[in-house]
Amino acid sequence: MSDYILEMNQISKEFTGVKALSNVNFKVERGEIHFLVGENGAGKSTLMKVLSGVYPYGAYSGDIVFNGEVQQFNKISDSVDVGIAIIYQELALFPDLSVYENIFAGNEIQNKGKIDWNKAIVDAKVMLNKVGLKVNPETLIKDLGVGKQQLIEIAKALSKEVKLLILDEPTAALNEDDSENLLQLLLELKKQGITSIMISHKLKEVIAIADKATVIRDGETICTLNSSKGEITEANIIRNMVGREIEDIYPKRPKKQLGENVLELTNWTAYDPKLGRNVAANVNMHVKQGEIVGIAGLMGSGRTELALSIFGNAKNYKIQGDLMLEGQLTKFKHTSDAIKAGIAYVTEDRKGDGLFLLQDIKSNISIGNLKELSATGVVDENKEIVIAQGYRESLGIKTPTLLQLVGNLSGGNQQKVSLGKWLFVGPKLLILDEPTRGIDVGAKFEIYSVMNELINKGMSIIMISSELGEVLGMSDRVYVMAEGEIKGELSSEEANQEKIMQLATQ
Repeated sequence: MSDYILEMNQISKEFTGVKALSNVNFKVERGEIHFLVGENGAGKSTLMKVLSGVYPYGAYSGDIVFNGEVQQFNKISDSVDVGIAIIYQELALFPDLSVYENIFAGNEIQNKGKIDWNKAIVDAKVMLNKVGLKVNPETLIKDLGVGKQQLIEIAKALSKEVKLLILDEPTAALNEDDSENLLQLLLELKKQGITSIMISHKLKEVIAIADKATVIRDGETICTLNSSKGEITEANIIRNMVGREIEDIYPKRPKKQLGENVLELTNWTAYDPKLGRNVAANVNMHVKQGEIVGIAGLMGSGRTELALSIFGNAKNYKIQGDLMLEGQLTKFKHTSDAIKAGIAYVTEDRKGDGLFLLQDIKSNISIGNLKELSATGVVDENKEIVIAQGYRESLGIKTPTLLQLVGNLSGGNQQKVSLGKWLFVGPKLLILDEPTRGIDVGAKFEIYSVMNELINKGMSIIMISSELGEVLGMSDRVYVMAEGEIKGELSSEEANQEKIMQLATQ
């Protein structure tokens, strides 16, 4: 007989008439690693917010049974009190406080009514040891990388005697090594009897460590797959997630004759005065018309910095070297100059830098090219709606209305809005920085298909990506960066993961 630590029965949740969850059933056995998978907007995070008390009892229908008892969580602290901890993709740490202060924030160790900071430091070392992190507990959070911060979030949860650990896209912002360390930690915590629920779009992670995986689609439970029965395969997960077969996640496009160079960099160097070093050094590269050029490399290799230096030098680096755009020597004083010249940049941080989350879809799409809509100095709202509707249809933005706030969209749909904003500018060269980070396999396929359509129309694309499969699957050529330098150039025929990693670690 199964020993369920969690049962969520017939859970339904609505937002202003839109059903986010419809009679979802979700069961997790004690001591297992259980993945929750589905497309963006499928309802995964909503279900976990119901479980954690973000959406309180009464705001949904159905029952939560934890450790055999029906629960009525009215706030997050109620779920914490029974041993449930949730860690979101956006980490909830205090950057200017120390590691030990963060671990025990809200759960301070007291002695006779006073906080015992000495014991907090000692106990923090114990928690850090549990997650395999060797750092000084007195180190400030802001001085640590994202991977270590993620482990500190888990240490914080363990300090509260967690029984069920929920991780929402924990590896989305981590490099390969940090991601692997986190997966190994979950396996170690499993040995200690801690149950984990993990939301992830990275199917290789599901296949690597999942005991079970429950698929949610359009707010409904589709199935639960069991690794012991050989059911957790990439093809099986994708078919259940999207409701159709996707034979090749990277859609093919026919080979064709490429045009002339759209962009050419010669001895391009960007010096960051704040860091006191070059973030890009002696870069020589080119991009032809109708070509996707991938830029690979580990985090911190200088890929994003190179892109920003090309896109009008938004970070005010000291630039040396030549930039040729369509054969003309060009210098940009501002990002607006780059936009006018036909360069667009879709940032890796769509929520922080790419979109206005508190504005609607049509306003976000039109913001980059308001002159097109305001011949008389006033925005033509009817034209704005027509333009936005065109991108909604061509990009497949799933929304009941163009008046929907962008902050309420799923990650995949937010990315499509960000893409639509820059396509409205009409660029010749589109720079995509981590174009599919944090979005599901179905939305990825749609983004890739759009990229192919743009290339077929004669646009050129620079794609920065930490996913080697994406780089190999979509690029005509690949440049590999390390320490701000181009370490090698590979054609699509000669590129493979081993060669890229060898160059990236030089």
